[in-house]
Amino acid sequence: MSEKHYRNCNLCEAICGIEITHEDGKILSIVGDKLDPFSRGHICPKALALKDIYEDGDRLRGPVRRTDSGWEEIGWDEAFDKTARMIRDVQERFGRDAVAVYQGNPSVHNLGTMLNSRELLKALRTKNNYSATSVDQLPHHFASWAMLGHQFLIPVPDIDRTDYFLILGANPLASNGSLMTAPDIIHRMEAIRKRSGKIVLIDPRRTETTRITDEHFFIRPSTDAFLLLATVNTLFAEDLVDLGRLADFTDGAESLRIASAEFTPEMAGGLTGISADEIKRLTREFAVAKSAVCYGRIGLSTQKFGGLCQWLINAINILTGNFDRPGGAMFTSPAFDLLQTSKGGDIHNRWQSRVRKLPEFMGELPVAALAEEMLTPGEGQIKALVTSCGNPVLSTPNGGQLDKALEGLEFMVSIDFYINETTRHANLILPPVTNLESSHYDIIFNTFAVRNTAKY
Repeated sequence: MSEKHYRNCNLCEAICGIEITHEDGKILSIVGDKLDPFSRGHICPKALALKDIYEDGDRLRGPVRRTDSGWEEIGWDEAFDKTARMIRDVQERFGRDAVAVYQGNPSVHNLGTMLNSRELLKALRTKNNYSATSVDQLPHHFASWAMLGHQFLIPVPDIDRTDYFLILGANPLASNGSLMTAPDIIHRMEAIRKRSGKIVLIDPRRTETTRITDEHFFIRPSTDAFLLLATVNTLFAEDLVDLGRLADFTDGAESLRIASAEFTPEMAGGLTGISADEIKRLTREFAVAKSAVCYGRIGLSTQKFGGLCQWLINAINILTGNFDRPGGAMFTSPAFDLLQTSKGGDIHNRWQSRVRKLPEFMGELPVAALAEEMLTPGEGQIKALVTSCGNPVLSTPNGGQLDKALEGLEFMVSIDFYINETTRHANLILPPVTNLESSHYDIIFNTFAVRNTAKY
């Protein structure tokens, strides 16, 4: 007789509720959970792919080690003992920092990894800690830390109540929101227009989100900072700044007025490809809307001025009074409070990468430096690597260089259930179970969700 069980899909940030029908270990169907109050029955093809991953014949189901004649299955005790022995050997011979750790994006989608990876890092005591964060959302964290005092105090668009949604470098119809956990986002965005609101997209590409926006402006890549500064300039020049209740505890507005003075709409128009008149019009519309929120995502973060872009987005929401208020950029109050468990304060530039002296932030170094730290000889050179659910040869800058660097390691162990472009270099692969076979509570994405929910 078939049974049903319910969980969240954790293949992306949307954490949609799913209903799984199964019998004798075989999955019969995966559908959206219509009774889930957050996702409301919505799922995307990722949820259906959970079945494909679970049943995939290429998935590793036990530890394997690389030999001259190919991959060989071994027992868990032997795999753990070998891993611990090799890591200890490398650190005894070359120092603590000779072992590096790379954690891929799925790390933050997994309860076990979230709860335990920090303990692994404490045990290793290495400064060579890397993750997908530095090729994704690090500028968000940096802007929140610099402006608000904590790297996880990230404001989230109140999409369900806003009247004006200004989107830069994001594609929420594909991502279901990102640092804005919003399942069923298409209906949430359609609701903005149904209540006579407006959606404006700034993006150099015509994306999936374009079809649901009222206006789409093509911008020259990597010029977003000039557009945002021109918006700030216009707010001050046309006396549209209205801090409201934020005025009593907001510092530096006058300094921002001075700093933005030279970045006029006319100057930005020539750089961005969006005319000065349109920049002024959009700024006025945003400022006078009953409620409005400016939101920028990975398209802004993965460029030279990524940190500045995210800082300016916060500034625009603050200057127009659309900060920490309904319909604007708000802060969540999740059941598991990440701010209480994560250290803030002095978390920047406590150490630097060995080769290029790039600064640490939040306890990790930019992953763009990982390969050179392996390839450059000398004291402190990385000799061993632990990867967790990541494929940085494909997903980080200059993957060819990293592919070459991995060949020269003394030891590498990967926590992954696939042999891929990165893990093929590992001496040992330790496969976890799939998402459908482990319990889950979403620590991270409830922190960035447009509704406060809790589900185990």
